Amino acid sequence: MASILDKIVTAKRREIEQAKSRVPVRDVRAAADDAPRVRAFGQALAAAGPIKLIAEIKKASPSRGVLCPDFRPLDVAEVYRQSGATCISVLTDPGFFQGSLDILRAVRRSVDLPVLRKDFVLDTYQVCEARAAGADAVLLIAECLEDDALRRLYEAIGELGMTALVECHEQANLPRILELGAAVIGINNRNLHTFATDLEQTIRLRSQVPTDRIVVGESGIRSRADVVRLENAGVNAILVGEHLMAARDMAGAVRELLGR
Repeated sequence: MASILDKIVTAKRREIEQAKSRVPVRDVRAAADDAPRVRAFGQALAAAGPIKLIAEIKKASPSRGVLCPDFRPLDVAEVYRQSGATCISVLTDPGFFQGSLDILRAVRRSVDLPVLRKDFVLDTYQVCEARAAGADAVLLIAECLEDDALRRLYEAIGELGMTALVECHEQANLPRILELGAAVIGINNRNLHTFATDLEQTIRLRSQVPTDRIVVGESGIRSRADVVRLENAGVNAILVGEHLMAARDMAGAVRELLGR
């Protein structure tokens, strides 16, 4: 039986081909070259001080359905900015998360924080799309990509001046990311095949990452105690989406995670 990740990747390949038929690669690349200046995503996460927050904007998820029925992404972005987020992640997958590049584009115009395109990126076309929409960083998921594709996408992101946040869940994929030379490494506590989460995954893998890399703990982070555990383990930043998007008091939830 196909896993959730397998289903998403299959749907994503169809989505990419449809996008290419609507807007040719050369037009997307031209738009990327004309995009607003890149903001320093990696430098923002590396700045001195306590653990940093990448706060995520997403309407829904495959595991929990609609998280925020009254979805107002620009209001969410402003709450995140005012409450102390360092960067913003925008989930752009339409089929499983009800996201879009239009949301990313609008968020990038509305706040002055670096913005990450979070999606299942399989093709350099998506990298150009991200930059054209104003993204400052792009997520790559090692579990989705063979070595050649991972390196090709990583290099394409760098060529456009953006930062690659390269993530894995499985320990076996971490050496592949380190070999790339990725400066910002995500450790996803969620198994993308089953969508089960285990906060210990970030803590287990953190010790295997050189201290000169930025480590981002992702998924399953729901309390100040979770954040403190990760910070004490040497994690530089956290990426939180579902917990914040489902909160009745979103600003309060951000401040609570950051200990403010």
